[in-house]
Amino acid sequence: MSTEPDGMLDSIRRQQRRYRAWMRQGEPTLGRYLAQVGVLGWMIVVPALLGVFVGRWIDRSLGTGIFWTGPLMLLGLAAGCWTAWQWMHDR
Repeated sequence: MSTEPDGMLDSIRRQQRRYRAWMRQGEPTLGRYLAQVGVLGWMIVVPALLGVFVGRWIDRSLGTGIFWTGPLMLLGLAAGCWTAWQWMHDR
């Protein structure tokens, strides 16, 4: 007797929760969709900006031009994209 993978059961349960919520609340409004897009944008932009600010501070302190700004911005961007991806898939 084989058992189903936990990932499949979690996916089915998540789908059932979404369906029940949709039955209770109905179709989301345009405002709600716009709010979700705004949240996603901020989830990506804020970590990237934090990387820029920290990188500029380090570069000014060490006198290294933009040596740390670029990599820390990209690291912040990657972290923001990963966070947004996780948020989208948990909904």
